[in-house]
Amino acid sequence: MSPTPAPLRLYAAASGLLEPLAPALLRARARHGKEDAARLHERLGHATIPRPAGDLVWLHAVSVGESLSVLPLAQALGARRPDISVLVTSGTVTSAQVLAERLPPGAIHQFAPVDGPAATRRFLDHWRPSLGVLVESELWPNLILGAAARGVRLALVSARMTEASARGWGRTASAARRVLSAFDLILPQDADTEARLKRLGAEVGPRLNLKQIAAPLPFDPAALAHLRARLDGRRVVLAVSTHPGEEAIIGRAFARVSASRPDLSLIIVPRHPARGEAVVAELAGAGLEASRRAAGAQPGAGVYVADTLGELGLFLGIADLVVMGGSFVDGIGGHNPLEPARLARAMITGPYAFNARELYDELFAWAGAVEATDEAALARHMAGFADNPQVARRTGEAALACAERQGQALDRALALLEPLLP
Repeated sequence: MSPTPAPLRLYAAASGLLEPLAPALLRARARHGKEDAARLHERLGHATIPRPAGDLVWLHAVSVGESLSVLPLAQALGARRPDISVLVTSGTVTSAQVLAERLPPGAIHQFAPVDGPAATRRFLDHWRPSLGVLVESELWPNLILGAAARGVRLALVSARMTEASARGWGRTASAARRVLSAFDLILPQDADTEARLKRLGAEVGPRLNLKQIAAPLPFDPAALAHLRARLDGRRVVLAVSTHPGEEAIIGRAFARVSASRPDLSLIIVPRHPARGEAVVAELAGAGLEASRRAAGAQPGAGVYVADTLGELGLFLGIADLVVMGGSFVDGIGGHNPLEPARLARAMITGPYAFNARELYDELFAWAGAVEATDEAALARHMAGFADNPQVARRTGEAALACAERQGQALDRALALLEPLLP
């Protein structure tokens, strides 16, 4: 093998010098709710669970969306190869909470180590994976190169790389080639990522998006019945995964529509539940009153902010129409539309859904979603679906058909990973 590129040597040296500061930084993050204070040792590479005997496959995600996308893969691996243990790592508190509830029996969760030389060495020395499957955009050099040096087979699956990230790696092209060459298999999730990875010298396989294979989000049927009773027959416009600036846009559009349609109710599920108070304040600035689920309020007339964790499946279950957040202000790129599609919900997206453009283009082709270019168009689409429930139903059915077609990706993923399994 050729000598390690200078940028990677510098990165290893710098991360090693800074690593002694990691405990203090992690404790500070824990004070702000960004780390689990009881499990900080895991972030430093100290395992809190014994390693099972035998071969082990390690799946790594980042946050909630990526963690949910690896669940079907973890379940399928456990079913097809019960002789292999499955370890899932993630990097956020919310992802850990979701995985704790939904991982298949026997699968292990740990927080991913920080990318310091000592932390990654401790992690790899303890778990000794045979195969590591990294999801989306986690390219941590110490962890990846340390695993490759130990002979771990590596796959980068559902890879996503933004243009900004590609430009950053392009400034150290030799380092990018070395890190990407550590992977035995790279499956980009879209055409843009494929082109960027090839530009950096990666050999890529067929496209695969793990978010296309997740099961419908779960919910408590009793809780669903309770919400329906509280809504007293009102139809629900559900805005999901919203970001700052979007709640006011969606709220104003809804106010224009509901003024002549009093049977409508708006429920907003912010992308980050901790923003609940800020969402209410943003809506107040737009002249709208709202109540919060986290404060004990119940849905009814008006605007309801569902600022709790892990209940998106519940609110999708009562939705008549879904407005996809992350797409009405520039710079976020939209979110996964397949979650509402799997429940046959009609959808409206904004114009800035570039992260999921291929999925949306397919949904548009199947007539399973519509795009609102601005606030006025959003109000028109809301009114159109509200006044034509049969159109909303057919749109939702088309979205479901599209989602079911995407679900074939699980078999493709397993077939491509099988040669790398121990």
